[in-house]
Amino acid sequence: MLIDDFSSQDLTSKLGTKWYGISDSVMGGVSKANVTCSLIGKCPSLILNGDVLLENNGGFIQAALNLAMAEGVLDASAFSGIRLVVRGNSEQYSIHLRTPDNIRSWQSYRSQFIATTNWKTIDLPFSIFTPHRHDIPLNIQRLRRIGIVAIGRAFYADLAVAKVSFFF
Repeated sequence: MLIDDFSSQDLTSKLGTKWYGISDSVMGGVSKANVTCSLIGKCPSLILNGDVLLENNGGFIQAALNLAMAEGVLDASAFSGIRLVVRGNSEQYSIHLRTPDNIRSWQSYRSQFIATTNWKTIDLPFSIFTPHRHDIPLNIQRLRRIGIVAIGRAFYADLAVAKVSFFF
């Protein structure tokens, strides 16, 4: 199931919801997130870039997407995980999933990947997502949001995402 191929240049996903940028500035940090759509060659892509800075207890930038309208949830139980087509600056990035069980803003389910300088398809099975700052197992029948995140260390994030989907 396709979540987005970024063919809509206004950040509207194939689910009808919009991608948006978040940074640690929501908690006093100073990182700067830029989230745009652009053509990489002939490939429409979501671009996440900016400086991830650790000052003021910061350390992240994120492109986020609600997976359903009006605080709803998406049932992904027919699928095995998240598939990405990405390229970047050979840094480690994360996918964060959220469900209604994530009451606090810092709670999520996380998995990491490396975005090399060449386009690469990456499969992240739901089984490798680990709870962050809580101990409730991931319920893929109740997905609320996905985030593509640069986090945890000071670096310049430069990531292009050509496709986000669920895979069987």
